[in-house]
Amino acid sequence: MKSRESLLRLKRFRVEELKRRLATLDEIRADLDSKLADLDSLVARERHRASEGEIGRLALPTLLRSIELRRTNIQNTKEGLERERGVHERDLAVACEDLQNFELSEEQRQRRAADAQARSAQSRREELTMLRHLRKHAVR
Repeated sequence: MKSRESLLRLKRFRVEELKRRLATLDEIRADLDSKLADLDSLVARERHRASEGEIGRLALPTLLRSIELRRTNIQNTKEGLERERGVHERDLAVACEDLQNFELSEEQRQRRAADAQARSAQSRREELTMLRHLRKHAVR
């Protein structure tokens, strides 16, 4: 019995762990989206500053290349994150199905055990009734 309970707890833990991982990946994705938005606003600010002075116009292309490289790195990270998220979603679906199947089989096992116990109790009651009947008729 304890091994089934331990297995059930393990399966539930696996499902919860995968849900936590997905939530973490979602948080990371939101952070990366925020960083991309920050880069866009940085480009706008720097273009405005570059229009105000000669040094800014000279430094702008280098800065834009640097920002574009950072944007590319963030996009690549997001793509890897999406692939990882897809793997975790599939794992979660499998783990949920496994947990559901285990819970269903455990319910069926408990129901069969309860039915067997009820049949046994009914059989004992019938046996006692029969013994009373035999005693009642044997005494006379």
